[in-house]
Amino acid sequence: MYVCSCFGITEQQVHEHAAAGAGTPRQVASASKAGTDCGSCVRRIQGLLGRGGCPRRQLADAAAPASAAQPSAAAGPLDSARVPDVTEAA
Repeated sequence: MYVCSCFGITEQQVHEHAAAGAGTPRQVASASKAGTDCGSCVRRIQGLLGRGGCPRRQLADAAAPASAAQPSAAAGPLDSARVPDVTEAA
C-alpha cells in the first residue's frame, strides 16, 4: 500500500528504510523523499516506525509531577479565594 502518493513510497519501502537504520520520519525522508512534498504522509510514517505519539509531549508528561499533570477535580479555579456575593450587605 502506498504511504506517500507524491513520491510513490510504499509501506514496504518505509519498513526497509527502518530496517536500514531510519528511526524517524525525517530519516525516512532523507532516504526516500517521503513526507517532503505535501506532508500528509508524515503521521502514517510515524505510525509505521512505531512513533505514533509526539515525542516532545511524552517527554513533557514524563518530566511533570503527577499532581501537576492532573489537576484535582474537587478544586476549582476560584476555590482558593472567596468571591463576594453581590447580594451580600456590606
